[in-house]
Amino acid sequence: MGKMAAALGSVATLAAEPGEDAFRKLFRFYRQSRPGTADLGGVIDFSVSHAARGTGPGAPKVVRSQLNLSSVSDHDALRAGLQPVSKWQAYGLQGYPGYQWHWVKQCLKLYSRKPNVCNLDKHMTKEETQDLWEQSKEFLRCKEVNKRRPRSLLEKLRWVTLGYHYNWDSKRYSAGHYTPFPSDLAFLSEQVAAACGFQGFRAEAGILNYYRLDSTLGIHVDKSELDHSRPLLSFSFGQSAIFLLGGLKRDEAPTPMFMHSGDIMVMSGFSRLLNHAVPRVLPSAEGDSLPGCLGTPLPADLPRDSVVEPCSLEDWQVCASYLKTARVNMTVRQVLAVGQDFPLEPTEENKRDITAEGSCHLDDDSSHVKRARFSPDC
Repeated sequence: MGKMAAALGSVATLAAEPGEDAFRKLFRFYRQSRPGTADLGGVIDFSVSHAARGTGPGAPKVVRSQLNLSSVSDHDALRAGLQPVSKWQAYGLQGYPGYQWHWVKQCLKLYSRKPNVCNLDKHMTKEETQDLWEQSKEFLRCKEVNKRRPRSLLEKLRWVTLGYHYNWDSKRYSAGHYTPFPSDLAFLSEQVAAACGFQGFRAEAGILNYYRLDSTLGIHVDKSELDHSRPLLSFSFGQSAIFLLGGLKRDEAPTPMFMHSGDIMVMSGFSRLLNHAVPRVLPSAEGDSLPGCLGTPLPADLPRDSVVEPCSLEDWQVCASYLKTARVNMTVRQVLAVGQDFPLEPTEENKRDITAEGSCHLDDDSSHVKRARFSPDC
């Protein structure tokens, strides 16, 4: 409790900047926080939360969440590279009404390929970004030998979109900007959603974020999907990060929590439209090293119909070199309700009319946050 009190006290004494809301103040505090000090004492750590507890007066308590164990068979869990559902640990925040090698390799080697879209497309041709893995793997293998080398293309990667490709300018999805969603990631997402009570979840869009140690994710709400009744799934790999979960408005102070490698967060119900952010990715306390749970490869006796596949040691050497100073996060969303279509795009003439008349946008306020882990031993 001493560290928690010290951390909360440090936040309280941090002077607010002009016009700064409660969320931004805490974001700035953790962006400047010092690993290994009392600064992080108020951050919820689900890996050690075996009983309900809070982080101070008025703070949400960590409670065990019940999973729908009958919705996912042990066979299907193993097909997706997951532990049996009976071994999953899920937690919720009261007060708000594995095996990872395959998925790391997919994010770096397969999902980054064309026809998927990435941040490098704005500055490079399709031919130059066709296969970032092939162009980067030798650089990453020599990373320890030559630390002054230029960054590889994979190390310059910041985001990749899958399925319905998110348009960062219009903040919308559209029927005309779509490529097939990866079947293995869709299967994984369906199993996790079903265990949390969302049978029939359809993985239609994905945003993969690739963080360096100095990266952040700004304060935002994921509201571009047309069906907010379906959950948002988030999968984390590599170095740990501080995740801030706020309220509907940014003047509500957020709750800080660690996101470790192998963690899954499910945002649903009231929490689906809450403000959230990542102010800090934390370097390993042991220097350039990987979390212990990433040392476990896939078992040799995978089901014949498994959607995950063994990762060669050669490929894992590249992945491990990358993750020593990085974090990868996959978010999966269902964009459309069953039977729903995208609204018709306005014609140029209608666009001029809308602009002239002005417009407004109303979001529905449609409490639940769940987290599970690929491996309970991580």
